[in-house]
This record gives sequence, structure tokens and C-alpha cells, in this order.
Amino acid sequence: MLKEFKQFINRGNIVDMAVGVIIGGAFTTLVKSFTVNLINPLLGLVTGSDHPLSDLKLQIGRRLVFTYGEFLNDVVSFLITAFIVFLVVKFVNKTIIKPKQQAAKQPSDELVTLREIKDLLAEQKK
Repeated sequence: MLKEFKQFINRGNIVDMAVGVIIGGAFTTLVKSFTVNLINPLLGLVTGSDHPLSDLKLQIGRRLVFTYGEFLNDVVSFLITAFIVFLVVKFVNKTIIKPKQQAAKQPSDELVTLREIKDLLAEQKK
């Protein structure tokens, strides 16, 4: 069982996935900090408010409170994260995937040689 577990862990895609999860967690923390510490004060400056966006709430009655400021924080964090992921995917597609596809479209040397032979044989038959 230990040997099978070692083989499972040593698979490249499992290790890559683990690294992606760890980096994703760190990136989420970074984006949250960016939103809370930089975006919120800028929004407060624009709106003339001296309290952070996360403090915005709608109180209906004594016990019913909608903290929509936290939701707005999460929306801003999501949009920043989604935009960065979009840029990364676009970069990967442009630099890694498309060159591989273009390289695959070019015929091999053997195929070029066989086509030349076919053309020569077709000319001889005429």
C-alpha cells in the first residue's frame, strides 16, 4: 500500500495540482489584502467616506442586518482574481499551446519527401 501511495503522489499532475492549490491560496490572500487595504480606501476617498467598504450595512430592525459591504469586498476580490486568471490563461494559450499547434500543423520531413516522390511519379506518367 505504501508503494502505491508513493506512485500516486509522484505523479506529475498530482504534484502540479498541489502546487496550484497552494499558490492559489496565497494569491487569494494577496487579492483580499489588495482589496481591503488599497481598493477600499480609494473607494472611501471617492465617496467621501472615512470607513472601509466592509463596514457598509443595512440594518432592518434590531436583529436583521445585511452587511452588503462584505459582499462588495468579495465581489471586487472575485473580479480581480478572475481577471488575473483570464490573463494567465490567455498568456499560456498564446505562448505555449498555439506554438505547439502550429508546430503540429507543419508536415514532417518524411511526408514532404513522400509528396515529392508522388509528384515525380505523377509527372513520369504524363
